[in-house]
Amino acid sequence: MKNLLATLTLIAAPWVMAIDNIEEYGMLYGVAYYDEYMPIERLDQDFAMMQDAGINMVRIAESTWATMEPEPGVFNFKHIDRVLNKAAETGMHVIVGTPTYAIPAWMAKNHPEVMVTRKDGQVPYGARQSMDITNKDYRRYAERAINKLIAHVADHPNVIGFQVDNETKHYGTSGPNVQAAFVQWMKQRFSSLDELNRALGLNYWSNRIGRWEDFPSVNGTINASMASLFAEFQRSLVTDFLTWQVGLVNQYKRDDQFVMQNFDFEWRGYSYGIQPDVDHFAAVEAMDIAGIDVYHPTQDFLTGAEISFAGDMARSMKRGANYLVVETEAQGFAEWTPYPGQLRLQAFSNVASGANMVAYWPWHSIHNSAETYWKGLLSHDYQPNPTYNEAKTIGADFARLKDRLKRTRRTNDVAMFFSNEALTAFGQFSYGWGHTKNYNDVLRPFYDALYRNNVGVDFVDESRLDMLSNYKVIVVPALYAASDKTLTALNQYVENGGHIIYTFKSGFSDENVQVRQSIQPGGIRDVIGASYSQFVKPFNVGLAGDPFEVGDNNTAHDWMELLTADKAKVIAKYDHPVWGDYAAITRNNFGKGEATYIGFMPSPPLIEKILNQVLRRAGVIGLEQLIKFPLIGKHMWDANGDRLHFYMNYSMSEQRFTYPHASGKELFSGKSIEQSKTVTLKPWDVIVIAEN
Repeated sequence: MKNLLATLTLIAAPWVMAIDNIEEYGMLYGVAYYDEYMPIERLDQDFAMMQDAGINMVRIAESTWATMEPEPGVFNFKHIDRVLNKAAETGMHVIVGTPTYAIPAWMAKNHPEVMVTRKDGQVPYGARQSMDITNKDYRRYAERAINKLIAHVADHPNVIGFQVDNETKHYGTSGPNVQAAFVQWMKQRFSSLDELNRALGLNYWSNRIGRWEDFPSVNGTINASMASLFAEFQRSLVTDFLTWQVGLVNQYKRDDQFVMQNFDFEWRGYSYGIQPDVDHFAAVEAMDIAGIDVYHPTQDFLTGAEISFAGDMARSMKRGANYLVVETEAQGFAEWTPYPGQLRLQAFSNVASGANMVAYWPWHSIHNSAETYWKGLLSHDYQPNPTYNEAKTIGADFARLKDRLKRTRRTNDVAMFFSNEALTAFGQFSYGWGHTKNYNDVLRPFYDALYRNNVGVDFVDESRLDMLSNYKVIVVPALYAASDKTLTALNQYVENGGHIIYTFKSGFSDENVQVRQSIQPGGIRDVIGASYSQFVKPFNVGLAGDPFEVGDNNTAHDWMELLTADKAKVIAKYDHPVWGDYAAITRNNFGKGEATYIGFMPSPPLIEKILNQVLRRAGVIGLEQLIKFPLIGKHMWDANGDRLHFYMNYSMSEQRFTYPHASGKELFSGKSIEQSKTVTLKPWDVIVIAEN
């Protein structure tokens, strides 16, 4: 009943109503299409092949500035009009992107100062995303280009929405103009230089600032507080830039059109974790719907974890509303060329997380330049290939299930509390944690453990403190920097009956990255019922007695805090001849709730066991958790309030499981599935069961 009421509330929320028009299309299935890149005439053949594959959307124009405006003030929309005319002829939906992420050569020549200046100097012209998004000349030209483009296309009946910019970040901008703007931002944040000097600890190494006009460039700072605040300021520049673009587009768009951005994530050769250079939750506020780009390993390394992580973050950006996958791979890198079945599995993995659109980048492989070997749905010969042929089956499935996949909604009992500020602060120190690890190296293993055990997850941050009570369990990885307000809200959540899991390095410093002077962990000591004053790096350390029965995986990595249980129950101690008297994991009752504290970085199997213990105590573990990776189950409600169950096999071998829910119908085959029936999934296969 709780989940049903949450779903009904979600459906009525105004930010969900904003995407009603999108969901009327059913599933959007699309590609990025660049007519201006084509070395030969292909428009008719391309659209015919798209239609044959069930593709119903093309995304255009975000890379076209130099083609659209070949010289200042001279505009040519021929390449855009060709695609729009063909879309009208074929009934194809179109999303138009503002072309501002890659500037024309004439701008760099006439205004060299638009090229971004970073810590290591100004970058030369050539690559995309090499401009200063705050530069006045860049903004002036961008505004003119956006106005001209959107005014030209907004009334076209096939244009359903707009994308502002592309995978926008601050690009490390830190030139003199940005430094001057940062000083003004700091004046708003601190009432006086005395307050600033005190809050940031600037007496250290004679960094104290006596006059605002003496404020130094932050590029050389050794002060973690100053560096972290500058990173926060840089993220705010992205929010300002995207909000500005949305405002321009909104002047022209119809009520039935939407505006979004294709946010990306920390990049490790694929999408990995929280994006350090954008505050997603702030930047998305001006937009109608969240959009993301997600790329991930395939072949033997396809796990679905990156798809799930990106989807959960995108859905959380708009407080539970569905989202758009604006870009994902078709063939991509050579190591990504999918095995048979994987493209389909990937597509439905996105849908199972709440995606209303799956779109490939790009349609056709590019014949030159930096992304020649990042292959599209079509290879360089433009002919049908195994990936394209599999895409046709996905298009047919989407068309057949479009009514079932409209207005789907998910709710979860578990959330992860993340923080861009903690991410930045955590990465400031070469001492202790070290250069080789960062915040996402803590967050992702905890997320992955939940994913592999089929536990649904939302994300919340300090802008969503009002949502904490929606969850039975909140996992808080490495909350190194946090305000008293944030910690008080988390403490209140526990006192009111919630279960919280903190990892090491939580509560350590305030929002200005000043280490708290109280006994650590500062701000949460009473809640966790334990404390420490020393920490060490573990070498050959595990948990005494292997209490979670993980054998060789009973190990502590990277960091360990020497915990003393004040009121808490000791769940595990360290197995070490010197540190063996100290607690490694504690659990404490606080008010109506419970707090678990993990003082070290566990191995992935150990994380799973620790989390499962807490989830079981919170009443979250159920029949679904009898099914484990490589089988993944995700669940949602459709527009009629019926439960849909997605089951996915991320392995090369056949998998069997006992279906634990009410009887229903498998939507691809039409076969009835009885409760407790054994279900078989082929390698890289997916099924969807709708309860009767």
